[in-house]
Amino acid sequence: MIEAGFPVSSEGEKQNVRAIANEGLSLDICGLARVLTKDLDACIDCNVDMIHTFISTSDIQRIHTIKKSREEVLSMAVNAVDYIKDHGAKCMFSAMDATRTDLDYLIEVYKAVEEAGCDIINVPDTVGVMSPSSMYELIKSINNEINIPIDVHCHNDFGIAVGNSLMAAEAGASQIQVTVNGIGERAGNANLAEVVMCLHSIYGAKTNIKTEYLLETAKMVENYTGIHMPANTPIVGDNAFAHESGIHTHGVLEKSDTFEPGIMTPEMVGHKRRIVLGKHAGKHAVKKSLEDMGIETNEEQLDEILARIKDIANRGKRICDADLRAVTSAVLGKNLGSETIVLKEFSVMTGNLTTPTAVVRAKIGDQEAVASNYGVGPIDAALKAVELMIGEYTKVKVRDFSLEAITGGSDALAEVTISVQDEEGRVASAQSASTDIATASVDALITAINLLLDKKKLWSME
Repeated sequence: MIEAGFPVSSEGEKQNVRAIANEGLSLDICGLARVLTKDLDACIDCNVDMIHTFISTSDIQRIHTIKKSREEVLSMAVNAVDYIKDHGAKCMFSAMDATRTDLDYLIEVYKAVEEAGCDIINVPDTVGVMSPSSMYELIKSINNEINIPIDVHCHNDFGIAVGNSLMAAEAGASQIQVTVNGIGERAGNANLAEVVMCLHSIYGAKTNIKTEYLLETAKMVENYTGIHMPANTPIVGDNAFAHESGIHTHGVLEKSDTFEPGIMTPEMVGHKRRIVLGKHAGKHAVKKSLEDMGIETNEEQLDEILARIKDIANRGKRICDADLRAVTSAVLGKNLGSETIVLKEFSVMTGNLTTPTAVVRAKIGDQEAVASNYGVGPIDAALKAVELMIGEYTKVKVRDFSLEAITGGSDALAEVTISVQDEEGRVASAQSASTDIATASVDALITAINLLLDKKKLWSME
């Protein structure tokens, strides 16, 4: 089920909900509505499959917001359910702020809407104040009195929306409301990926979610909303399956279950395991990273490379593939790798009345290539132009992009870190610094692609 929006809130919202409802998706599209006729009509006009109607039932909200008596609230709830069913839609009813509502009155309301023909009731923890054990007891009490399915809607004000949702399921709830990346009012709602993977991997339950698309979906929503996920976000964060500690890396390289859950692998959620080099890195991690680049060293050389990597990391610098190659080249005393792509020039045109457009010229092998593309900004346009230019040679996509000012002032030196991924899942990363952000971005991208192409050559020889 997808709750597509609140149609009465604006004309644009109504158009969006109607468009989603008319997509012909193989699931129920739901519209949100207060127990007011104009709200319900707005949902009906959108041709939704289900209407989710709600009214405050807690004393604090009932008295101070809608200013209705308990009897009035009960009557309005039943009338809304009747209206929805009379118009042929499925009905979900929410007692808003249910977790702060007197239990006897809450059950009275739920029984009344069930008798009116409601299809499913929702128990919202509207202000996120429940503990997992309290949520379990509440849902168990309701489940003993109600015969229709129970749905829960948990807010994350104390960071336990997922825990509360799972305990609700243990107590008899058959549906959990989630949002991609946990986005929602205030601190957000229960996170889709976390709830689903807990259900699948810890509880052994089944859903219809195709878990291999969880990462891709999370990244897409992150891109559209501009709400960035911290690297340590469970399951879909950049570091969710990344290992730096020497002890952890050694174990994971030997057998992944040693320092990963085992019941959830990176592939299950569309992720990749990464070995990260930093101040906690061990010899096994460095050796594996070098082997992936096709570079062999003896023990003495490996010790020296590890020492230099740790020294760089201790100064606060992130270690990328290009850094490892540069350090190794210095230790071995020879140039490693090759530059398949050599940037000749690029230009970017942008302005408040101009669509950002970039033109890139480079030498690829023994041929010259030129490409132009546009984007939402100059950096986006430049990176897309590079991707287009090399499209016939290899397919890559920018996996991660980060930008950091490392000096102050309007002429600040900016450091760009980019990682790219090819169709086979190989990843390479590089950094570049410049007072021109677009220049740093293109330089880092070209370096990362060259590293990726070297890995590709190595793998094809194997």
